[in-house]
Amino acid sequence: MTSPRSPRRGAAGPAGAAGPAGPAGQGGSGSTAANAGVRPLERGIPDATVARLPVYLRALVSLTDRDVTSCSSEELASAAGVNSAKLRKDLSYLGSYGTRGVGYDVEYLRYQIAREIGVTQDWPVVIVGIGNLGHALANYSGFSSRGFRIAALLDADPARQGERIDALEILRFEQIEDLVEEHSIAIGVIATPAAAAQSVCDRLVAAGITSILNFAPAVLSVPEGVDVRKVDLSIELQILAYHEHRKAALHAEVVSR
Repeated sequence: MTSPRSPRRGAAGPAGAAGPAGPAGQGGSGSTAANAGVRPLERGIPDATVARLPVYLRALVSLTDRDVTSCSSEELASAAGVNSAKLRKDLSYLGSYGTRGVGYDVEYLRYQIAREIGVTQDWPVVIVGIGNLGHALANYSGFSSRGFRIAALLDADPARQGERIDALEILRFEQIEDLVEEHSIAIGVIATPAAAAQSVCDRLVAAGITSILNFAPAVLSVPEGVDVRKVDLSIELQILAYHEHRKAALHAEVVSR
């Protein structure tokens, strides 16, 4: 397997996350300084905490958009939809960014979380499978504002090849190795039918891609060192259906009393 390539450095990740020096007293010494430049997995941050960091980042971006410059842990927790104790515990893994009696500097904390999860740089992404879902993903404007750049669109259907989505032309999947090399692609998005997902995954891994976001309704087998995140909309809908069914049953029980 081709060795993973280092991502190309970009100017900024999430809006404004180009790297402020931080307010006085924040990040200058102690655990914050000791942790500088160390990624979450290297520090042993729990997976559940890592999964919540993007939620905190989104909440902080929203606060910035509303011109909020500082917030308490309770305010940030409410904006993120978690309890404040959990938020404080999660942020304690990153360092000491809050000030007692003042709270968090929104811009500085936003940058620190963005740095921790690696979105203060440009991450080139390839999308494989440009059907309805792939087309929608390719048109999603939120990627660029969060540190991701769609570098290539690939499809096995000759009828699709040559079409353009904005500035990108849909290319043959067989070009994957050259594109990974050319654009230093580290992240692959699979939006193919389930039957094709594993073979597409194998080819992406062989080309040197080590992180995959899978939208196909299939469980992928990957070697050690390759990370896969699965997005299954049908499962999420079924979970909601369960909750609706349960609420209806409880309501019926109350009415019958």
